[in-house]
Amino acid sequence: MGRCRLGASARVSSSDSTTVTVPPATVEAMTSPAGGTALDVLSHVFGYDAFRGDQADIVDHVTAGGDAVVLMPTGGGKSLCYQIPALLREGTGVVVSPLIALMHDQVQALKAVGVRADFLNSTQTPDERSRVERAYLSGDLDILYVAPERLNTDSTRSLLARGTIALFAIDEAHCVSQWGHDFRPDYLALSDLAELWPDVPRIALTATATEATHREITQRLSLGSARHFVASFDRPNIQYRIVPKRDPRAQLVEFIRAEGRDAAGEDAAGIVYALSRASVERTAEYLVQRGINALPYHAGLDASVRAEAQSRFLRDDGVVIVATIAFGMGIDKPDVRFVAHIDLPKSVEGYYQETGRAGRDGEPSVAWLAYGLQDVVQQRRMIDDSTADTAHKRQAMHHLDAMLALCETVQCRRVNLLRYFGQESTPCGNCDTCLDPPAVVDGTVAAQKLLSTIVRLDRERHQRFGAGQIIDILRGKETARTRQHGHDTLSTWGIGDDISDQRWRGIVRQLLAQGLLATRGEYGVLGLTETSGEVLRGDRTVQLRDEPERAPRARSARRAAAHELEPAAAELFEKLREWRAATAREQGAPAYIVFSDATLRDIAVARPADTAALGAISGVGDTKLARYGEAVIDVVQSYAALGS
Repeated sequence: MGRCRLGASARVSSSDSTTVTVPPATVEAMTSPAGGTALDVLSHVFGYDAFRGDQADIVDHVTAGGDAVVLMPTGGGKSLCYQIPALLREGTGVVVSPLIALMHDQVQALKAVGVRADFLNSTQTPDERSRVERAYLSGDLDILYVAPERLNTDSTRSLLARGTIALFAIDEAHCVSQWGHDFRPDYLALSDLAELWPDVPRIALTATATEATHREITQRLSLGSARHFVASFDRPNIQYRIVPKRDPRAQLVEFIRAEGRDAAGEDAAGIVYALSRASVERTAEYLVQRGINALPYHAGLDASVRAEAQSRFLRDDGVVIVATIAFGMGIDKPDVRFVAHIDLPKSVEGYYQETGRAGRDGEPSVAWLAYGLQDVVQQRRMIDDSTADTAHKRQAMHHLDAMLALCETVQCRRVNLLRYFGQESTPCGNCDTCLDPPAVVDGTVAAQKLLSTIVRLDRERHQRFGAGQIIDILRGKETARTRQHGHDTLSTWGIGDDISDQRWRGIVRQLLAQGLLATRGEYGVLGLTETSGEVLRGDRTVQLRDEPERAPRARSARRAAAHELEPAAAELFEKLREWRAATAREQGAPAYIVFSDATLRDIAVARPADTAALGAISGVGDTKLARYGEAVIDVVQSYAALGS
């Protein structure tokens, strides 16, 4: 029945080029009570011939009625892990999703491959909700998406109790963590599902979880007896780059002009994150003035403006969204070629989740971050000024310290990032510290000079200052403030004039990252820590990265790869993209829901002569073959006629 030939080259369940075949015993185990196997669904519905990684085992386990906790990176194929069991088991799969945008995208994508999917959320009219409820009760839905807030209402639970539930899938399960960056209180009530529907399997999934968050998911969702599947969080196609912040918007433009193109040389989609709404709007305007197709997105904009920006980002090629963290979770767009941060993220979890929106299709992509000393001061001040209790402030400081360590490491960024999530790896060869290893120098004397200045100001003058004033003293810079306070009489006046302002700021950042310096109070004044004395006494050496006056250019993420097309195939690829764009506009759908770039690229290379040959290409399931097959073949044949 299926088109998979085990042991042969097969279409895998993502655009990842690695082929993973499923042993026959596993395939046989994944047979639904109604007949048909998971591989049948994978092939005929989704258009892939083979599972990859843990997908087959997860589908097997949940289809058989088992609970599961799944930790898998963005782009790793988490959705199939509950979508296929929902199609194999009797009843409707209920998916808990935290964002309306995510529900819309996934339902639209499922309908495009012939799955009977819908959602219940606040955007619907009473008539629309009634239609969906009737479809559920009559057994005409395969998958139903609901928000946690709606699932926790008595009316929704009463509705679900009157139908047949195939499974519960709790997506973005890290939202249950009270220490996490995306905590949603309504996730805590989802533990009740185990008591209300004890015979219905539950699967909790996330791409963002430390070992502590993993334990919290398990405990708070009552999944103590669940089977756990933990994949590597590594995203090898993403190149991580972190640069010192000088003129962040100008640096951003330089980066986008160098890297903001896809494999076909066209303007690529990207996301730029900024900390404040004002910064979002200024940055978007700055990019537009320099010829970059950029749109702002933040919670303060009118809902219709946000919806239009998101729609253009999903449907049009080459759009750059400049946003606060309000944008992105659940965005399924596979061909985002870069994610840039012009402000320091608050945590490694947030950084990993945001950068993970790049390269979901497995193609080379870049995560670029510019950060400076002011970012650190601002973040610490925000934590100090927050109304959170002491425990939450301490946790926020821990998150920030980990983010600083990632920024200031002289080792492989990927090794540091994965270690944060409890996974060990080897240097990747595809981050800035691997491609251009920074020189490491003994910075003990410089650190002693800076720390001594802070000590003398405090003890001799009872004064405390931020980094700017300390650096002016070290460099012997006469300013109104140094003259006002008589700082030219300090014994440390001018002892650091051989080091530039920029380099001193880098030293301050690194000392903060190493816990040898602290910022305090509203104005970010510098102070000593418990370990500062070890440096001052000479009992501890300080190793610092040697930052050049101008950062070296990191090697391009675009590299020779099998997917790069010959000129003739590239021309056909562009013709297929034009057809896809027109088709998507007619349907009011994102282009990638019609076909992904990876699928179009395979079509351009294979040049199928008929629909039978087209159906063998990865990503072409039965419904898409029936809906688009003839039109795609017409494009291929028309191009062939032009070339003949």
